[in-house]
Parts: sequence; C-alpha cells; structure tokens
Amino acid sequence: MLKIGDFSKLSQVSIKALRLYDEMGLLKPISVDRSTGYRFYTASQLPRLNRILAFKDLGFSLEQIAQLLNEEVSPEQIRGMLRLKQADLQQQIEVEQGRLMRVAARLKQIEQENVMSDYEVVIKKIEPIAVASIREILPNYFAIAKLFQELYQYLAQQGLTKFDYDAGIWHDYGYKESDVDGEAVVSVPSSVKGNARIKVYELQGYDAIACVVHHGSYSSLNKGYQHLLTWIENNGYRCIGANREFYIEGGAELDNESYITEIQFPVEKV
Repeated sequence: MLKIGDFSKLSQVSIKALRLYDEMGLLKPISVDRSTGYRFYTASQLPRLNRILAFKDLGFSLEQIAQLLNEEVSPEQIRGMLRLKQADLQQQIEVEQGRLMRVAARLKQIEQENVMSDYEVVIKKIEPIAVASIREILPNYFAIAKLFQELYQYLAQQGLTKFDYDAGIWHDYGYKESDVDGEAVVSVPSSVKGNARIKVYELQGYDAIACVVHHGSYSSLNKGYQHLLTWIENNGYRCIGANREFYIEGGAELDNESYITEIQFPVEKV
C-alpha cells in the first residue's frame, strides 16, 4: 500500500485533490489508519483515477464525473452525457469565434483610422411593445418630425403627454433621396384607441439587434449608420428587418448637438 503522499507522486495528482476526491466518493482510499487518519492507496486504483482525470479534461464537473463513474449508469446514459457536453463545447467555440471576429474587426478599424471610434456596437434583445403609429411616404427623412407632431397632438387629447419610447422606423431596403417609407411610433398603453390615420399595435421584438448610440445632431446620424453597418458586415451578421432610430433625447431641431439617438438594426448570424 502507498501513503497518500507517495500515491500523489505516482499519479502526479495533488494531495489536496486526492482528499477532495475521497470526500466526494470519487476515489476512496483502500484503508485509513484509525489512529493517525493516514490514507493508503494502491497502484490498482490508478485506472479509476485516470478515468476521473480524463472526464475532468473533457470539461465535466466533479458532480457529473460521480454520475459517470456510477456502475448503475448505462452506456447509453454516458453517451447522452457526452453528447450534451459536445453540444455545450461547440456552443462555447462559436461564442469565442464570434468574440475573436469582433477583436479582429476592432484591430482593423484602429489600424485604418489610427484612433478609437466614438461608437460601441452592442447586440441586445428587445421585447415587443404596444405603440401608436403613423406610416407614410415622406419627401425626406427629416419630414418624420411632422408625423410625431401629429401623433403627440392626437395622444394629448387622450391625456398622454409622456412616452418611454419614441422611434422612427425606416422600411425601405436602402437609402433614398426622396419618397422615403417612414413610420413614427411612440409607446402607449394597450388601451389607447387608434383611428383611420393612427394605428395602435404591438411592435415586433427581436432576439438580436445591433445598435450604436449617436451623440449629436440628426444631420450627422450618417456617421453612426456607417460605423454600425460596417460592423455588421465585418462580424458575420446580416440585417433581417427595418431599422429603427430610438430618440432617447431629441426634438424638432435638425442640428441640436445635445440629442442622443440609438440606431438599431435587427440582425442574425450569416
């Protein structure tokens, strides 16, 4: 028999780990001296220890390893646990590959511009929300202000003057100089009634939207759009719906530099 220190040297597993495996029932000593408490092992226990180490190397927790070592667990159950671990590791790889792509894109951007960007792209989930809406073909993008004025006047008649969400939605596939398909939406209680002109409905949510926050006037929003769309392309995403402008701080003036706008594009991995 081998004392725990000698077994530790033979197996190249720390004494601390051996004691933990004992406490968890993974690898019990052959015997324990009642007077001293010394643990004793034999070389015949090395195959079981190596199996513990092999499962640990695959990423299983000690609790999961205890299940895998249970003699009552069938080979099919072990295969099932291995398949679940395989799927979990594959998901981790995909997450890290995405992170690696974002790091590469950031390096490329800094190398091209030689400065840190003012924009940080975030992927997040947005929930459906009840809105009042006016959608119209507009002469240009800035004409959406008139739709908001009309919305605010209508809702004020119903006692609503403050809104948590004010957004412009642009339904055209690409940029247009004129005849822009725009929609003004504001969040409202679901009890609000619309009319022939104003529609009340649940605005679609998305599991993933790419967004940047633009600080400055509406006339400079193109900088935020350029950065966001470049990021989407470089990071393996594609747009899957109409983009939105969430007016966090805004108003009717075109060149007010105090405005804050979040540009949003629903996306999915290519």
